[in-house]
Amino acid sequence: MSVDALRGFDMFWILGAGSLAKTLQAISDNDWTSFLATQLTHVRWEGFRFYDLIFPLFLFLVGISIVFSLDKVRDEADRSKVFARIFQRSLALFLIGIFYYGGLSKPWPTIALGGVLHRIAACYLIASLLYLAFPQMRRLVMLSIVILVGYWAMLLWVPIPDIKLEPQEIQAIARSIQSDSPWAIARSVEQTTRGSFEEGRNLVNFVDFLFLPGRKAQTYYINEGLLSTLPAVVLSLIGIMTGCWLKQTSVAAATKAWRMGGVGLLLVVVGYLWSYEFPLIKRIWTSSFILVAGGYSLMLMAFFYWLVDVREWRRWCQPFVWMGANALTLYVLAEIVNFPQLALRFVGGDVRNFLDRQVVQGCGDLVAALVGLLLVVLLARFLYRRKIFLRV
Repeated sequence: MSVDALRGFDMFWILGAGSLAKTLQAISDNDWTSFLATQLTHVRWEGFRFYDLIFPLFLFLVGISIVFSLDKVRDEADRSKVFARIFQRSLALFLIGIFYYGGLSKPWPTIALGGVLHRIAACYLIASLLYLAFPQMRRLVMLSIVILVGYWAMLLWVPIPDIKLEPQEIQAIARSIQSDSPWAIARSVEQTTRGSFEEGRNLVNFVDFLFLPGRKAQTYYINEGLLSTLPAVVLSLIGIMTGCWLKQTSVAAATKAWRMGGVGLLLVVVGYLWSYEFPLIKRIWTSSFILVAGGYSLMLMAFFYWLVDVREWRRWCQPFVWMGANALTLYVLAEIVNFPQLALRFVGGDVRNFLDRQVVQGCGDLVAALVGLLLVVLLARFLYRRKIFLRV
C-alpha cells in the first residue's frame, strides 16, 4: 500500500496542490508562504527545489512497479510474452504521450514526440529490459554507476559547435548560409566547445537540436530530451533495486525502512558533493541531480513504508492511495478536463467575490483551488471504489 500511497502523494502535487501555495501567498505574503511558493516552482536552471523532485519520484516509482509486475509475469509466462508485454506497454505510453501533447490536431512538424509520458515510456522500456538481463542487485548498482559517470564524461569531453541555441543566433546563422537545416547550421560553425553546462550551449541540448524531430518545447530542445534519457533510467533502476529490497523476506520490515532511509541520505550527500563539479540541473538531468533526486525518493519511500506498511497507520493516506491507483488516468484526464475551471462552476462568480470581501482578499481563489483538487480526489475515489483501474 505504501507504494500506491507515495505515487498518489506525487500525483497530489502534479494535479493541483501546487496552486494552493500561490493562493496562500496572495492572501498573506510572508516568509513562510513565500518559501512554500518557491519550493513549489521549478528552478530556472541550476539548483534543486521540492517541485523538481515530482517527476523523478514518479520514475523511481515506475522502477518499483517493474519488479512487482515483471516478477509475476515472468513466473507465469515464457520470455517472449514478457518482452511482448514490455514493448506493448512502452508503445502505449508513447502514443498516449503524443495524444496528451495535442495528438494529430496540428500538422507535422508541430507534433510533439517528446515529453513526460514519452520519457516514462523510454525509462520503463530500458529499465525493464536491463532488469531482465541483470536481475542481480550488484550488477544493477555497477550499471547505474557506469551510466552516471559515462554521462558526465560525455558532457565534459564530447565537443560541440560553439553556438547558443537561441532564436536570434540560430536565425542569424540560417540567414547567412541560406538554410535552416540543423546539420547545415552546425557545419557552418568552425569553433567548438566542450564541458559547458550552460542552457542552450551543452551537449544534451545540441543532440536534441540535431536529432529530435517534431515540436520542441524550448524551440530547439526539450527538458526530456534524447541524451538525458540515459541518466533518467538510473532513477528507475534505483526503484527496481528498492522493489527487490522490499520483496525480501529475510529482513525485518522496520530494518528495511531504516536502511532505505540511510541509503537515500547517502545518495543525497554524494549528489550534492558531486554538484561542485557537475551542477544540479534537472532540465538536462545531470548525474548529481539524479543522485539527489533518487536519494530523496528513497527517503520518502522509507518514510511511507514505515508509516503505512510497518506501523500500519493507513487512514490518513487513503486519498493518496485512490490517486496512486489510477495515476496515469488522472494525469491524462487533467489535460482534457480543466478541473480549476470546473471548480469555478461551484464557487466562482458571486461566491468568490463574497469570500474575497467578507473573509480576506484572495480567499475566493483559495477555495476554488481546494474545490478543484477535491474534484480530482472524488474522481479517484469513485474509480477506486468501483475497482476501475485503467492501466496500459
